[in-house]
Amino acid sequence: MNFIDEKFDCVVIGAGHAGCEAALASSRLGLKTAVLTISMDSVADMPCNPNIGGTGKGHLVREIDALGGEMAINIDKTFIQSRMLNTSKGPAVHSLRVQADKKKYHSEMKKVLEGQKNLQLIQAEVKEILVENGKVNAVLTTNDEVFPTKAVVVCTGTYLKSMILIGENCYESGPNNWKCSSFLSDSLKKLNIPLRRFKTGTPARVHSDSIDYSKMEVQKGDEEIIPFSFMNVGKDIGNHKANCFLTYTSLETKKIIQENLHRSPMYAGIVKGVGPRYCPSIEDKIVRFNQKDTHQVFIEPEGLDTKEMYVQGVSSTLPLEVQKKMYKTILGLENVKFMRPAYGIEYDCIDPTILKATLEHKDIKNLFFAGQINGSSGYEEAASQGIIAGINASMNILGKDPFVLTRSDAYIGVLIDDLITKGTDEPYRMMTSRTEYRLSLRQDNADLRLTEKSFNIGLATKERFEKCKLKRYLIEEEIKRLKCTILTPKEQVNDVLEKLQTNPLKTAVSLYDLIKRPELSYEMLQSLDEERPVLEKEIIMEIQTMIKYEGYIDKQSRQIESFKKLEKKRLDGVNIKEVFGLSNEAVQKLLKFRPETVGQASRISGISPADINVLLIHLETKRRKNG
Repeated sequence: MNFIDEKFDCVVIGAGHAGCEAALASSRLGLKTAVLTISMDSVADMPCNPNIGGTGKGHLVREIDALGGEMAINIDKTFIQSRMLNTSKGPAVHSLRVQADKKKYHSEMKKVLEGQKNLQLIQAEVKEILVENGKVNAVLTTNDEVFPTKAVVVCTGTYLKSMILIGENCYESGPNNWKCSSFLSDSLKKLNIPLRRFKTGTPARVHSDSIDYSKMEVQKGDEEIIPFSFMNVGKDIGNHKANCFLTYTSLETKKIIQENLHRSPMYAGIVKGVGPRYCPSIEDKIVRFNQKDTHQVFIEPEGLDTKEMYVQGVSSTLPLEVQKKMYKTILGLENVKFMRPAYGIEYDCIDPTILKATLEHKDIKNLFFAGQINGSSGYEEAASQGIIAGINASMNILGKDPFVLTRSDAYIGVLIDDLITKGTDEPYRMMTSRTEYRLSLRQDNADLRLTEKSFNIGLATKERFEKCKLKRYLIEEEIKRLKCTILTPKEQVNDVLEKLQTNPLKTAVSLYDLIKRPELSYEMLQSLDEERPVLEKEIIMEIQTMIKYEGYIDKQSRQIESFKKLEKKRLDGVNIKEVFGLSNEAVQKLLKFRPETVGQASRISGISPADINVLLIHLETKRRKNG
């Protein structure tokens, strides 16, 4: 073994979306950081869908940005189409989805890593994590180089002993036929870290000129572009540069798949990896939803300098000749030319219940895990875990308190809490429905929720913090003004209200209360508001949401306060075997999962409200005894 000359505070294994955020967070917090990647070409790669955001996921990107991460800034630089989803629904589920120029996203993120102070980007494959006395002290590469370090963040994505699946043709490889990580799984097993096999997949890339777009529905981007990064709010970041298209599979598609199901590695029993429920292969769709004869297919560009188009909704592990036959039955793809085949990929990942809320291993100090190795799916979920792991590796080394986001703080908190308390039997995807406080955790207020927390630990910049403070001030001042601006039932006022098709005033009312009417909005009342200041659209939307949903938000705030009480009650030092009155199942689950708080314990399957009451009584008795 050859010890390198330098010593690092933190080594990040992998430079995907989790690895990039972890490395940037630790280096920006002052730690000397190395990122080791199997290939420089795979930095921030998008081996699957070339977009950032979407329902639920867009919230995560906004939160990463509010914390001082890079994903939102990078997609604002490299987007080719932008759309706000769910605008017909309430503000809690509005989510930004942005199509990326895949190649530019990679190159721009790589530039950021290369130019970041305290950060070295190195091409190397890690084969072993070296641990001494229960604490990480180095990593060993396949070139027999030893990188001494105080902390390790494992962000290996889908590369651990990964296998490409295309019909009967199954072989070891990472995404895009890059080299897989062949040795690190064995190192993790030696550390008694349980592994399981998951699977994901991606559709074919086809040549744009071979597509008949006249048979498809054009999916244009929004006329008004809303930036992903809060730092770009109010700035012109450009217009959308490409269209997407909607088409459908046919009854013939279904027939071809049914006739060839036995040739899919999953249905032939060749592989055992569990695939994603919410992004299934076309074979899974045909089997699960057999009553449906057609399925949606979205045709999306991979970038501006390529003819490759991504056929979203038709990922597959069928043999190549079957894929080609099947794709040609999709409306508009009758003469399609393949550039890259669809494939599945099976890989090793860990059981995330062995992790703390900081994403540190419960028994091995300064060993962190983030991204798809934790059983999640998606670039956004990976990046969210990456920034939290990078922050907490830094907090450990700097001797500071851990940085934990709870379910009431952020979607990121929900994501991590779900993984570490419930585990996952399939690739985990973030969705708004998983978040019980989603009205308070909107994508538009992520900066108001998180930026100050990040600034206080030294990650969010002063510029970002000052921008957030100004936004908060403008919102508070405008709400005060609206409450103090009183309209009386004058003829002129009621004439305007009549034109707006709302009831006239009979008594004096504030503009604040008038905006609460479902049929009215802040902007509609401009002619009755002579003192109105000029505000950015995002601030106006924030004000309007706070006014219209005031009662619901207040109710949720009370629920959050009750939730926080349980989260503050820590189980450190509690000997579960000595807690009288717990059910046998609760004892088994508490010993297995080792929750850090009563709140976490309450979310573990098999632990009842009665068990939680027993824990609370035990903690209170212990508190009184210790006086």
